[in-house]
Amino acid sequence: MEVSTSSQAAAASDADTIVVPVFEDAGVPPQAPEALSQLLSSGEAQRALGKLALAHADGKRWLLVGLGARERFTPERARVAAAKAARRACELSARKLAWQLPADAGAPIAAAVVEGTLLAGYRFERYSSQSAEDDGARLEHLLVLGDEGLGDAVAEAAVAAAAVNRARDLQNRAGNDLTPSALAERAEQLASEVAGLTATIEGREQIVGRDMGAFAAVARGSDEEPRLITLRYEGPGAGAPVLGLVGKAVTFDSGGISLKPGAKMSEMKFDMSGGAAVIEALGAIARLQLPLRVVAVVGATENLPSGHAVKPGDVVTASNGKTIEVNNTDAEGRLVLADCLVHAVSEGAEQIIDLATLTGAVIVALGSTYAGLMSNDDGFAERIVAAGERSGEIVWRLPLHEEYDSLIKGKYADLDNAPEARKAGTIVGGAFLSNFVGDVPWAHLDIAGSAWDLDREYVGKGASGYGVRLLVELARSYSA
Repeated sequence: MEVSTSSQAAAASDADTIVVPVFEDAGVPPQAPEALSQLLSSGEAQRALGKLALAHADGKRWLLVGLGARERFTPERARVAAAKAARRACELSARKLAWQLPADAGAPIAAAVVEGTLLAGYRFERYSSQSAEDDGARLEHLLVLGDEGLGDAVAEAAVAAAAVNRARDLQNRAGNDLTPSALAERAEQLASEVAGLTATIEGREQIVGRDMGAFAAVARGSDEEPRLITLRYEGPGAGAPVLGLVGKAVTFDSGGISLKPGAKMSEMKFDMSGGAAVIEALGAIARLQLPLRVVAVVGATENLPSGHAVKPGDVVTASNGKTIEVNNTDAEGRLVLADCLVHAVSEGAEQIIDLATLTGAVIVALGSTYAGLMSNDDGFAERIVAAGERSGEIVWRLPLHEEYDSLIKGKYADLDNAPEARKAGTIVGGAFLSNFVGDVPWAHLDIAGSAWDLDREYVGKGASGYGVRLLVELARSYSA
């Protein structure tokens, strides 16, 4: 979808459909047609958030959208209103949609309108035999009408939203299609398309050669080759620390020998969501030419049972020399991430954030509203929390107290990947990972509750692309 800005009057634009927002305590803007005021006075239109009403005037469709109380209006509410308006516009077969921003709306609101519109318009049609043109309901252009000077914010939001949708494409692909090799091919494609990005791809032999015994153990059960994906970005005038982005990308997780129940196992194609977010976020960071250096590491593999698969009770050695009892092969994500974190440190990352669909426990604790955040550095954690607030991908910090370390001590090895005591499951995952970053400031995001079926207005069922906007905003914070 093409996105542009203008300060012209709505009626003067060439849009076929115009969105006019209204707060609870206000009427429509003076330049809006009288038909909208009549909708409000008759009670046909309501001012509550997301309520829609349609009028026709001056040869155009006019969509009145409620914003609710002015004092409660936020960028997140703007995303919701924009998503609802976009869907209604599609039902009306609109092609060019103009959004008249509220008076005095700044860059965050303008960006949120763009994000809500583009994310709500996402469709996954890779496997559909129906022609994409069959239903005809497709927005082609979004025109944001507001004060001059919003162009950069709108353009940057469009880049970020497009990256989210590309991450959703990766997530939604079936496990027999989006294999570790296919994910690596996407990373290579991105590096070939975007200036400043380079990609290095390594297979099973190189992973074993790097003494990545934890990662290699997970990959042993599958005939599909694992892939260690390393992406680098060198921004113009780069300063600040080298930011490390690490993503778990188990492209299908059966649980291995510790086999998962069959119900909803098909959703385990989404276990690569952290890796998808890292790859596409870095693509957006590079497209925006943000002035920092980034190293991204993604560990991609399947986790399947076979005669070669790692077994409960096996002991493996990670690349930093830590030995691990694999007491549950379905706690495989932390094994993959362990070696990827060590690799990110060795590649020069000076601050690291990893994203992973790591534990079901985080859904019990936080639902799908927040991702779980754990960190060994207060300043870095605060930066991530702030980036989450600005991006709308909010996180909640959980503690990493030293007493949790006792829960992950192994009986026969240094660490236990799945302690029998069912305590603090999400925190235990973070405590385990903390053993692989040394003294580097690090944060772990457990996105198991947020990566799919988020059920927000602008991302409903299926993949959400969660983490892309947060990572872009985190990278942007280093140049603020």
